[in-house]
Amino acid sequence: MSSDTPTTDGQSAKIEWQSAVVSSIVRQTPTITSYFFRLPQPFAYRAGQHVDVRLTAPDGYSASRSYSIASSPCKMFSDPSAEIELAIERLEEGEVSPFFHAVVQENDEIALRGPLGGHFVWPEKPAGPILLIGSGSGLVPLISMLRHACRTDNDTPVALLLSARTREDVLYRDELIAYEEKLRRFSLRLAITREPPHRDKDFGRRIDAGMLGEVLGDLPAMPAHVFICGSNGFVNIAADGALAAGLPAAAIKTERYGE
Repeated sequence: MSSDTPTTDGQSAKIEWQSAVVSSIVRQTPTITSYFFRLPQPFAYRAGQHVDVRLTAPDGYSASRSYSIASSPCKMFSDPSAEIELAIERLEEGEVSPFFHAVVQENDEIALRGPLGGHFVWPEKPAGPILLIGSGSGLVPLISMLRHACRTDNDTPVALLLSARTREDVLYRDELIAYEEKLRRFSLRLAITREPPHRDKDFGRRIDAGMLGEVLGDLPAMPAHVFICGSNGFVNIAADGALAAGLPAAAIKTERYGE
């Protein structure tokens, strides 16, 4: 089975399934775990793209899900040791995520295909500051964008507003705080919804229009690009808040999880 994806010259290229090997597993939060995959056929991808993962039972039943790539785009695609990272949140009612959390081990082989998606990606030439808004595992494509920006000669100002239940639930928390300490062009704000925030600049409530106004003040100008990722309800609230703050609809791109 394969799918088509547009290439830079406007043609279509086949995206084939391949058997990726789980090289390592890292627990990130109480509900989110990173799985690193070694690809027999490494591929070029852009920050924000995703892959499809397929599980097949002994009786032939299969289930597929899409997961955003967390790792920064790799430049050495011919390197046989090239890996991609998927950070998968356990959803109790799901078919695929509980299997990963309960069954998958290092050296297991998983059917995977990608890269997929071309709408929700870091711009090749940003037209101005960038605002990232995420919740829970909705951070995954956004961390790929941040990692990409931090590994390139990119002076684009970036602000991230990230919502989580508790400090312990903040995905890649230490990495994000380290970026803010080292990079003057990056601003991090956390919206902690079920306990008081630990940092003075963070918020102790759900995302709202007033909060977005404060985050926009961290940027030197209104953002030219806005990326919002999370559950359907979260994305609706965040997008409405961005519009209310005066951001043009054309600048806002969204990706929704759990639909």
